[in-house]
Amino acid sequence: MTDKSRLPDAAELFPEMGELAGAMTRVTMNGAIPRKTVHLVQLRLGQLAGSTYHTVRQAGLLRKAGATQEEVDSVASWPTSPYFDDAERVALELAEAVLTANPLGERVSDELFTRASAHYDEKALWTLALALSQMCYFLPVALIAKPVPGKPLGQNYTK
Repeated sequence: MTDKSRLPDAAELFPEMGELAGAMTRVTMNGAIPRKTVHLVQLRLGQLAGSTYHTVRQAGLLRKAGATQEEVDSVASWPTSPYFDDAERVALELAEAVLTANPLGERVSDELFTRASAHYDEKALWTLALALSQMCYFLPVALIAKPVPGKPLGQNYTK
């Protein structure tokens, strides 16, 4: 395993990225949904995309947000895990729907949206959608640049 990313720090090339990343974090951490839920769905997206960097990062953030080790360990098998409540389950289902093709129809069906609406108000649904979009923004960065899992970003880049 290498000790550096394949690419240099994008912030050196694109200083605006810091502002963008900060704004995305402020939006997703607006309090409309628990931090634990944000990191739960972001961990699941990291798993689905096969990003070790994001699974390590989001698992750590999920623990800091109060998740138990059992919850972190069972995100990959969430449908059969006893550790999540109904609101967390529907958030995980939305995360999977967003990143997984559905050959039989829409990724997010009206039925799934209705179930999510029973647990989350409009601001919370927007926050959840934006938490998922935040990961969809950063997943290609991690998969292409390949930062070292668990290493602080500032120490992770070539050059």
